[in-house]
Amino acid sequence: MRAFVITAPGEAQVRDVPEPVAAPGEVVVDVCRAGVCGTDVEFFTGGMAYLHDGQAAFPMRIGHEWMGVVSAVGDGVDRGWVGRRVTGDTMLGCGVCARCRSGRHHVCANRSEIGVRAGRPGALADRVAVPAWALHALPDAVDDVLGALVEPGGNALRAVRGADLHEGDRALVIGPGTIGLLAAMFARAAGAEVHLLGIDPGSLAFARSLGFAGAWRRDELPDLPWDGVIDASTAPAMPATALELVEPGRRVVYIGIAGTPSTVDARAFALKDVTAVGVLGASAGLDGAIEAYASGSVDPRVLVGATVPLEGVASVLAGERPAGVGPGPKLHVQIAEEPTGR
Repeated sequence: MRAFVITAPGEAQVRDVPEPVAAPGEVVVDVCRAGVCGTDVEFFTGGMAYLHDGQAAFPMRIGHEWMGVVSAVGDGVDRGWVGRRVTGDTMLGCGVCARCRSGRHHVCANRSEIGVRAGRPGALADRVAVPAWALHALPDAVDDVLGALVEPGGNALRAVRGADLHEGDRALVIGPGTIGLLAAMFARAAGAEVHLLGIDPGSLAFARSLGFAGAWRRDELPDLPWDGVIDASTAPAMPATALELVEPGRRVVYIGIAGTPSTVDARAFALKDVTAVGVLGASAGLDGAIEAYASGSVDPRVLVGATVPLEGVASVLAGERPAGVGPGPKLHVQIAEEPTGR
């Protein structure tokens, strides 16, 4: 089968690789559509921290935002999965440690991550093997584009939940990229008044086109009380800015990860009585994202600026924007129009 393989920083190609086999407890999914995100770019450039601390190594097969159709099941798996449209959890815990047993499999010390960690092959390929327990069925109301947006949506939903936003609250989302805009959409669906803080005029204009009139640069940001602040940026200075801006007694959520350490004055947390929440992974938000997409309360398809074939992934990761690309920040990869059947 075809798979996108990164062999070294800046070096990648579509290769023929052995097809996955459904081991006991696993399924094989024919991938229809997948997303490309900042983590994939970091792997391609060689900057991803996992490459430097031994949690990942080249050659590697990326792709952790995906949807497809189950084509084969291993021993012990209900054959009713065959033919079903699905997406899945990226974070695959060991299942036996205390963290996994307490529902924290996404931070299991021995976890693998599809297309990210511990050599688990990703979904930028014709097929991918996934543990059956990690599958999430997609209803008919969630089309392929939405299906491939469930994983980033689950992350964003967890950020909004972490901010403890309620109807009538005023939220500030820092960073109007894919995750930031998704968080803004989920916060708006929860009834919050949502503002965004960014740098790039084009990104801010796109946010306004989505109905977020309050999209600001730092020197324009109004002096308002922010009941929850979500930092979805990758700027090292923004965690401190988020803490500075959030209302005392409320919550600041950190979901963006900078390439270098950030400095935050811990005294401010105590003196403002602020709760800080970190978000890693979509696991606990996947079902909620699917439900929001199915109901139409959140529809992020406009965020997909372009769709490329598998052979076009390397140029996208290298920073090239496809011809005719729209203003949306997310890029998708079309791998199969229809399930191949097995």
